[in-house]
Amino acid sequence: MANLEEARQQIDEIDRQMTELFEQRMAAVANVALYKQKHNLPVLHPAREEEVVAKGTARLRTPALAPYYASFIRHTMGLSRQYQTQILGQNVVAYQGAQGGFGHSVAGALFPLGSLLATPTFEGVFNLVENGEAAYGVVPFENSTTGDVSGILDLCQAHSCYVTAMYDLPVTQNLLALPGATLGDIKTVVSHPQALEQSKRFLQSLGAAQKPYANTATAAQYVAATGDKTIAAIASLEAAELYGLVPLAQNIATEASNATRFIVLSKQMPTLGDRFSLLVTIENKVGQLAKIIEIISAHGFDMENIKSRPQPHRPWEYYFYIELVGAQNTAEAQNMLASLAKTCLSVRLLGIYHRAAPNAQKI
Repeated sequence: MANLEEARQQIDEIDRQMTELFEQRMAAVANVALYKQKHNLPVLHPAREEEVVAKGTARLRTPALAPYYASFIRHTMGLSRQYQTQILGQNVVAYQGAQGGFGHSVAGALFPLGSLLATPTFEGVFNLVENGEAAYGVVPFENSTTGDVSGILDLCQAHSCYVTAMYDLPVTQNLLALPGATLGDIKTVVSHPQALEQSKRFLQSLGAAQKPYANTATAAQYVAATGDKTIAAIASLEAAELYGLVPLAQNIATEASNATRFIVLSKQMPTLGDRFSLLVTIENKVGQLAKIIEIISAHGFDMENIKSRPQPHRPWEYYFYIELVGAQNTAEAQNMLASLAKTCLSVRLLGIYHRAAPNAQKI
């Protein structure tokens, strides 16, 4: 036991020293933030961060600790970035809806130290990011059961924002009502159209009327405010707790593996990621889309996703969203983009990102 106590005492002393060093480091970080503000420099400097990791790893006397140190220092630099954004007033993260909604959950998971800002509409999120009132925005992009979230891709096309991350969230839908209500009481169910569609089979068996609402959490708020036991909302269990509702039925989505992919928006163009996405327009000629696919294939990129959407104010003309697997900052990628530019009417880089799982490291 003496050895264990000695080891713990040694760790306590090291932690004491690390606390002092942490404060010194963050004081230096604050100075860096002020310098970046003065010279209009971005908070994120990927090359500098990779340099810090490489130098620190090279100093290790125990090579087996290299991956652990790299994870430790990356997390520390992530905290430094968050501290800088707070100092510079750039820690606002916008999301659509209200507390207890899935957007709020994702924003909180990815930005645990961020200042979360709710707005009623998806377009409001884009506007806040584009106008610089929010450093980041979080919006749902598509669902594994019901497909695209209506209008999000068009908002991406219409606004000057970049996709900096994707986050796949398992979604559990629940029927929430006032305390004392029973399933037999429910005559109307309110929720976001996606939630209603995801729960289609259950709702058909319930036989209640359906009323679309802007957000699952605000639907729960509405039910709580009405005091009407004949109205229920489809929302999260967190929303039930927040707004004083009870779950009459849980896990009501038709597909058990129901998940929603969220995207993180930023005004700044990202630089690192294992995927990138494009918005392209082409001439309405035979074979033009096939040429694009051939160019992508010829340069060795996996086209993981392609969608078409009508172009605003141009009937029967379309733009295309293309998601590619691979790094955008390679010579091969740049050659591919140059070839696409010669074939397409327009090519716009929409995002560079990693696809994060719910237990991924925070942004």
